[in-house]
Amino acid sequence: MSFLFFLAVITFIMTMLYTIEVALGLRRLRNLNDIRPFSGPSRPRVSIIVPACNEEETIETAMLSLVQQDYGPFEIVVINDRSTDRTGAILEKLAAQYPRIRLLEVTELPPGWLGKNHALHYGARAAGGDYLLFTDADVLLEKTTVARAMTIMVAERLDHLSLIFKNIAAGSLLNAMIQDAGAALFFLFKPWAARNPRSRYFMGVGAFNLVKKDVYRRIGGHESIRMHPIDDIMLGKVIKQHGFRQDCLAGYDFVTVRWYETAGMMIDGLMKNVFALYNFRVTWVLAGIVIIFVMTIFPVWGVFLADGYARLLFLATVMVRGIAFVRGSVMLGNGIRSFPWSLVTPYINIFIMIKATVTTLKNKGIDWRGTYYPLAQLRNNMPILQPFAARK
Repeated sequence: MSFLFFLAVITFIMTMLYTIEVALGLRRLRNLNDIRPFSGPSRPRVSIIVPACNEEETIETAMLSLVQQDYGPFEIVVINDRSTDRTGAILEKLAAQYPRIRLLEVTELPPGWLGKNHALHYGARAAGGDYLLFTDADVLLEKTTVARAMTIMVAERLDHLSLIFKNIAAGSLLNAMIQDAGAALFFLFKPWAARNPRSRYFMGVGAFNLVKKDVYRRIGGHESIRMHPIDDIMLGKVIKQHGFRQDCLAGYDFVTVRWYETAGMMIDGLMKNVFALYNFRVTWVLAGIVIIFVMTIFPVWGVFLADGYARLLFLATVMVRGIAFVRGSVMLGNGIRSFPWSLVTPYINIFIMIKATVTTLKNKGIDWRGTYYPLAQLRNNMPILQPFAARK
């Protein structure tokens, strides 16, 4: 048995298992479309918490989508986090126009905190709701989103609910990159398993993290992850780790985000958190690079380098990945225009991983929205980002 044939068998089996698991998982993932808006006589109060740092291009549209939520008692707590553009002026205008909006100001970042994590924590402390919805300043919510989410929260007595959003950015390469990243996160975190209290998997989504306020306080809020760049997923981890009930639903028709404007902006944006995803461990990054290379890059090479059954297996592997990519594109409403770029995105992913790792190590920290965070402090507040058995 030649080495190429052995490698072809391994990559084909791994690709099939990966594809089947994600496909079956997505079928198990419930959709917010199937949940009716809350209709109970007593509606719990919801506080929508939005951190905003230099968001002048998106903040007004996002806030208007929140103001128009078709739900009873709710407030919007927006935190202007040291913005240097027109964000503050826009928020002041909106707060004067809409009584539901409470505007808070952060003028100085305390030591030992990432800016966004601190803003979320600060907003949560001022919130008066029974439930806290953490979202971002570029997120658009369909008007029944909160009402539907509260239905499942109350009916199933959940402590935490996250919704997977739909990206509405334009560009075939950008959408291919986003789809690749989403598929990898699905496989790693398996959001469909988050609702199982015996499952080791968890989930959190920055665009929509809805948490019971008393649960948020009991886990220590964002203070326990005050220096973690991946605050949304880590919030879900901490909640699950403390034995509370959570679930994750598909919210494609209800939560939309223009995640990045261009592929270059996505590469730059991921510089702050890709190395954190691997817990700032170079060995983990190298392992990730090897997996990406073996499963997505080498099979294409193998079609040309191998012959006989090895070539057929490599070709089958490429076809399975291509079919899965096209099905995912159609499901997300992107059509098949981004499919050719799926042959390029693995190289870009490896480039991002290497650049983020080298840049962070070279600078001994990360720069995020004009603030430098030392690597030593980041590592000191770095719970291991891997699935675990939840404690009751």
